[in-house]
Amino acid sequence: MTVHYHEEDLPDGVLEGTGALAVDTETMGLITHRDRLCVVQISDGSGDEHLVRFGPGSEYEAPNLTRILADESRVKLYHYARFDLAAIHYYLGVMAAPVFCTKIASKLVRTYTDRHGLKNLTDELLGESMSKQQQSSDWGGPDLNEAQREYAASDVRFLHRLRDELTVRLEREGRMPIAQACFDFLPTRAVLDIAGWAESDIFSHS
Repeated sequence: MTVHYHEEDLPDGVLEGTGALAVDTETMGLITHRDRLCVVQISDGSGDEHLVRFGPGSEYEAPNLTRILADESRVKLYHYARFDLAAIHYYLGVMAAPVFCTKIASKLVRTYTDRHGLKNLTDELLGESMSKQQQSSDWGGPDLNEAQREYAASDVRFLHRLRDELTVRLEREGRMPIAQACFDFLPTRAVLDIAGWAESDIFSHS
């Protein structure tokens, strides 16, 4: 298992092929228009994680990364895909779909709890421990320290295994069709967020 660090784009030939990709982002905050994209983490589940850092003033021209993210033949695995899809779409100009979101899957099948964080899932479903000490870290600095790199990598390290376990549970409970419908809607939800409807329920009567 190796964490690979890159500036501004993936190197040529990295993560080419087929199969699902685990994806996550680190930003300067939670408001997409204001808080710039700093890091994209990506893994094909083989044991290595790749971190792509974007510096202040970045042009966000990352042809290798964006081509892989835009590949509609490869499912992208996220935890809370709604946020990551919006950040990637806004800054990198691609919709990184199709989607499997472990948070949505968890909410559909782990109805015995209200704890659906990534750490909660890895603890319960995989017996793995994650540190969240760097969750509120400053991702906009000139470099990422080792603790930041490990934290960022861990956010994609377990997503393939979580997808497999949650799929079993969704199918067992007969909820895979509704989960898939939710996953399919997430790109539209992200576009609505960017366009200004993040806090509005356009499906409500009022």
